[in-house]
Amino acid sequence: MKIPITKTTFGKEESDAIVKPLESGWVVQGPYVSEFQSLFSKFTGAKYSNATTSCTTALHLCLEALEIGVNDKVIVPSFTYVASANAVEYTGAQVIFCDIDLNTFNLDVLKLEQLLVKYSDVKAIMPVHLFGLCADMPKIMDLALKYNVKVIEDSACGFDSWIGDQHSGTFGDFGCFSFHPRKSICTGEGGMIITNDNHIAQKISILKDHGAAKSDLERHNEKGGSLLPDFTMRGYNYRMTDMQGALGVCQMNKSSAIMSGRRKVAKKYDSALLNVDQLVLPQAPYNYVHSYQSYVCIFTDGESLDNLSIEKIDRINLKRNIFMEKLESQGVATRQGTHAVHTLSYYKNKNNFKDRDFLMSYAADRLSIALPLYTDMSDIEFDYVIDNMIKALV
Repeated sequence: MKIPITKTTFGKEESDAIVKPLESGWVVQGPYVSEFQSLFSKFTGAKYSNATTSCTTALHLCLEALEIGVNDKVIVPSFTYVASANAVEYTGAQVIFCDIDLNTFNLDVLKLEQLLVKYSDVKAIMPVHLFGLCADMPKIMDLALKYNVKVIEDSACGFDSWIGDQHSGTFGDFGCFSFHPRKSICTGEGGMIITNDNHIAQKISILKDHGAAKSDLERHNEKGGSLLPDFTMRGYNYRMTDMQGALGVCQMNKSSAIMSGRRKVAKKYDSALLNVDQLVLPQAPYNYVHSYQSYVCIFTDGESLDNLSIEKIDRINLKRNIFMEKLESQGVATRQGTHAVHTLSYYKNKNNFKDRDFLMSYAADRLSIALPLYTDMSDIEFDYVIDNMIKALV
């Protein structure tokens, strides 16, 4: 049996919808993208949504909208997918890495404030809601207000992630989402920016469309549309296609079922792995709603995570890798959670980082393990994963 790390939830609705833009001839950002944006705003509670080509380009647009560039600094968690840091690099600004809380995989707010004290020229914080669990946004927003910095929420994994009744991406100045196949809802590639600021929303719309003062759809629907618009900014081609928009509409319409299925599988993992001493299972703080974009555990091999050192982490890492190899040999796909970005060659060499510089991120990189999770995972598939995990741990 082959068990993938995830599967998209596509059906006949998506198959039917994706051909409609082809039949209409309107294949770039048009009526389906517009509808997708409206549905996304309604779901998250944000006033404005702007669809983009990816979450990476969404993050880049937000940085550009804030006019962040050379000589500016942006704080990014050191345990995240490399795209978070790369988006800052695109602007010429400096990435300042912040270590994480290993219990949540998200920004350590105590270390965040230390960095805000150390660097007086920080322009923005980019908290990441990793694996579907919101970062500590109430405390992060308090710090942003105290130190007068902007907040761009990297909600790539944060669809249907909540603190109380507030959706991820609605705390800061922007929230940026991904619709890559590893994410809960999928448009192939694609991203979304949400904000409650009308001026910023308009600026984003212009920036993602080469800097054009009017979109193609706006020109098409008004008199005089044969004339090209003015270009008021240096912009980018970060527009979502209408085929992707059609997929997005379908995915939003079935999002309740998708997310219910994912959480059901996560609860089954919670129960089946409760007494497995070699793993620390994902937890959500009180009043947080985890969306389980990934089900990521920490492999401990039964050891305490107190007093972690590079040597201890590396020793346990060897056992984790053997465990993952055993599962792979039985057709069960796993992944490490994501990167400790400061250990990747580009950032390590550029900044002369040492692995121990962000020790909790290093631990998360070397000890995390993501288990297969998808909406329509059958009981037979789930039991096969658990049976092989137990065998591999003996």
